[in-house]
Amino acid sequence: MTVREELEYLEHRRLNPMAAFADRSQGRRRQEPEREEDVRTCYQRDVDRLVHSKAFRRLMHKTQVFLNPEGDHYRTRMTHTLEVSRIAGTITRALGLNEDLSEAIAMGHDLGHTPFGHAGEAALSECWGKPFYHNEQSLRVVDVLERDGRGLNLTYEVRMGILGHTGPRIPETLEGRVVRKSDRIAYVNHDIDDAIRAGILTNEDIPQDISRVLGATHRDRINTLVCDAIRVSREAGEILLSPEVDKALQDLRAFMFEKVYRNPIAKGEEQKAKDMLKQLYEYYVTHPEALPEDFQPQLTFDGMERTVCDYIAGMTDNYAVDKYTEIFIPAGWNVRG
Repeated sequence: MTVREELEYLEHRRLNPMAAFADRSQGRRRQEPEREEDVRTCYQRDVDRLVHSKAFRRLMHKTQVFLNPEGDHYRTRMTHTLEVSRIAGTITRALGLNEDLSEAIAMGHDLGHTPFGHAGEAALSECWGKPFYHNEQSLRVVDVLERDGRGLNLTYEVRMGILGHTGPRIPETLEGRVVRKSDRIAYVNHDIDDAIRAGILTNEDIPQDISRVLGATHRDRINTLVCDAIRVSREAGEILLSPEVDKALQDLRAFMFEKVYRNPIAKGEEQKAKDMLKQLYEYYVTHPEALPEDFQPQLTFDGMERTVCDYIAGMTDNYAVDKYTEIFIPAGWNVRG
């Protein structure tokens, strides 16, 4: 037996029968030759492909909630991704599900996010003339855009987990549904933490009826939600929260939309970010020759609008600002002599 085969055998010995077993994967879009020296299951290989991708590295410079915050401790898309992965790992492990699959889905779920968070998503939707959804773009990144158009050729279960982490499509695997739940648990709670750090909220602002159920601190809220998800899901055979805890989470999310996500102080710069991305979009549509060389072939088969959307969506916050400055802001005149 190869190491991979031993790992697959051990999965059947230790995992819940409802888990997604690596040797039962529906496979990849393109068949790949087996490697005799293979020491990873298909899902472990997908984790590595995602972590080593360029899109994953760019997450460290993409906005989570606060645009270009002054301070080293605010979340980015990268730290959000890692927090989702850890929460999903805890739940998956406790339920006897496949941790490698949940980790792969978590690592890839936000690769399609635009610069400047949801403000960038809204800007591209307006420019493109149809909704731009980051979960669909995440799937496009791993299927098409990475590796110079070849994509990462991930397994079906990872791809559908990435697509279904938000939106109407629910992942087919329990591991994918764990990541979907973990994403919400992570962002609602760490966004509270960042909002408190920014002086927009205090812990005392959180309604008491929510705190009585979930707890009064970041640690307590996460612990309540994770433990509740494990307890209820073990009994139900589905990824669920108890009605009381689920309602408290929904109420907390609604509170965050009112106090933070739509807060004019927290979001005061978002219109500038949207305007900047719109101007970049219009510029590249009318000047396709200005697109990087590796995007030029895409124009012939994906068309102008799709290609420009892909280019802008892949930008980090800082890169978008730099390109805007390069194109639209006059440079100083250097006189020699």
